[in-house]
Amino acid sequence: MEALFRYNWMVRKEWYEWCEDIPEEELLAERTGGVGGILHTLFHIIDVEWSWIRLLQGLPDFQEKFEEYNSLAKVKELDAKFHLEVSAFVGNWNDSLEQNLLYDTTPDGREVIDTWGEIMRHAIVHEVHHIGQLSVWARELNKKPISANFIGRGLIPSEQVLTNE
Repeated sequence: MEALFRYNWMVRKEWYEWCEDIPEEELLAERTGGVGGILHTLFHIIDVEWSWIRLLQGLPDFQEKFEEYNSLAKVKELDAKFHLEVSAFVGNWNDSLEQNLLYDTTPDGREVIDTWGEIMRHAIVHEVHHIGQLSVWARELNKKPISANFIGRGLIPSEQVLTNE
């Protein structure tokens, strides 16, 4: 699980670097799909990741609006602030947490019960989904997108691979 979160964080950092060469008006421009534009999508990714981790810890959710973080510097700063808590939670993850239950109410009033393992995996694939949207938008700007390849990033050390055989 931790390797997939580290993958997301690595790719996200690369997207931030990619954004440094893009004019701010392009980062803020409304685009088809997603939650709006490039910068708003990056904000949304970190908001959702942190919000799920907060829910699992029984802590209050984030209630800020994108308009207060509508620059690359502000989004990166917010990410760095949230990352401390998220990475600590992910780093302490273990199999005994997989079947813990989160009881929640959807915006339309339905009560739902999800396992923590399911929620953690949702947080991972949520980001992967939006990174795909960023890749499409990069191509629309005639820019090469960040590689989504997991392989070759050194996320699973070879000693671990050999030990698990």
